[in-house]
Amino acid sequence: MGPLHLLAQLVAASLRGQARYPLSAVTLTLGQFAATGIEMLAVWALFHRFGPVQGWQMADVAVFYGLAHVMFAVADALGRGFDVLGSELLRTGQFDRLLLRPRSLTLQLMGHDLRISRLGRLMQGLLVLAWAASQGAFVWSAGNVAVLLFAAAGGAALFLGILVLQGTLAFWTVESLELANVLTYGGVHAAQFPMAVYERWFRRLLTFGVPLAAVAYYPALFVMQRPDPLGAPGWLGAVSPLAGLVFLGLSLLAWCFGVRHYASTGS
Repeated sequence: MGPLHLLAQLVAASLRGQARYPLSAVTLTLGQFAATGIEMLAVWALFHRFGPVQGWQMADVAVFYGLAHVMFAVADALGRGFDVLGSELLRTGQFDRLLLRPRSLTLQLMGHDLRISRLGRLMQGLLVLAWAASQGAFVWSAGNVAVLLFAAAGGAALFLGILVLQGTLAFWTVESLELANVLTYGGVHAAQFPMAVYERWFRRLLTFGVPLAAVAYYPALFVMQRPDPLGAPGWLGAVSPLAGLVFLGLSLLAWCFGVRHYASTGS
């Protein structure tokens, strides 16, 4: 069984388990769809009350918003195992059982408890992107779709990398640190607005520290054919999502270091 086949089998097993309780799965999915939808209503209320923000229209911000939620929904679904590593696997000793299996730990954790409810956030992000396109924010051309897919992949890799780092720290802290939530959920909220509206120090943090600008801001500018108020070249958005893949690669190196230094729970 190849790695991708193994991941597909683990995901299918997780989905079959949730399908045994269809009402619960549908309710949780609709609940997440409504919860993220309320955030969009808050953004709409902001623009309805104050109008354009530094020249950015509601439809422009909808592109950033939809893209950020699509990429996080994918990462949140695949990174559940790293998110609960300390509380559900390390404390109970179940992580030791994963070590006994002759399979990749990374794939086992990525296929651990993939939640159907994450479709709620994904669908909401896609609907917001579709609405932004209907308002003329961008055009559904082949090139733009390719850049959006590349940005979604890079952004999902970035957020997954943050969750991998959270799981790595759990080897020493056991409990997950709230800092990871600042970078994940806080990162989603930061990425759903143009970087140009933030202070310089915060823009630098989201560009060179955690490269959210590379996976969300610059690709969105590219598909909207808007010049960057900060002076970045227009072609940057077509290649900048690579930063998310690089971030995931570095996170996996840190993960391997943590696994080598894992001393077991003693259970």
